[in-house]
Amino acid sequence: MKLLARIPAWLKNKYTITSLVFVIWVLFFDDQDIFTTYFKHKSELRTLEESRNYYLDQIKITKSELEQLKSDKSTLEKYAREKYWMKKENEDLFILPE
Repeated sequence: MKLLARIPAWLKNKYTITSLVFVIWVLFFDDQDIFTTYFKHKSELRTLEESRNYYLDQIKITKSELEQLKSDKSTLEKYAREKYWMKKENEDLFILPE
């Protein structure tokens, strides 16, 4: 009885106890708790940043290739022959599988 007398009245309230249990459950034990969600989002953010950096590098490479194609006619011809298998009128094209 002495122990129950020391507990404040607002902690004995059933709504307070229920609310407190609910908050603790949501914060720590639920599937969508704070820590799991935080680490999952952190991992996803890291993956997206790596993806972003990869695509930014690819954009730089593509822009430099485009500048080379615009400036050098022999590079443009080489690119057309390798990528699109284009040929001159008097040539035969043989495609060998790798």
